[in-house]
Amino acid sequence: MKKQYHLTAEGKVELETELSELVAKRGEIAEKIANARDYGDLSENAEYDAAREEQAMLETRITELEDILKNADIITHKKSSTVQVGSTVELKNGKVVKYQVVGPVEADPLEGKISNESPIGAALMGKKVGDKVTITTPKGEVSYTVQAVR
Repeated sequence: MKKQYHLTAEGKVELETELSELVAKRGEIAEKIANARDYGDLSENAEYDAAREEQAMLETRITELEDILKNADIITHKKSSTVQVGSTVELKNGKVVKYQVVGPVEADPLEGKISNESPIGAALMGKKVGDKVTITTPKGEVSYTVQAVR
């Protein structure tokens, strides 16, 4: 059974953009390999090895992106009073923090996007405004109150 990837519409566009940029780089890397081949003995050619490694990493990422996009489940966020994938949640614990709950592929905590499979995301799923949430972190347990769900 294929894995389903939860993506927002914006996340899908970002991945499609990344894929097209990577596909465009294929020619550049092929040229690096051809130039490195001209240096002679391939067994001791560091430029050739580096170009082949770069090509392998590029192809791996292209394959991964193609798989994600082929099996993407676009999140259609419906107005709801409970937290679900696609919701933006405001939490209060002395200060107010805001997170958007997304699938693991799009998660980027530095941008406030947390995975529904992460400890914070999993604890938030199904919660409503006013609910208390206790999240276990490496520093210990932290309690929040859900202030808003959009």
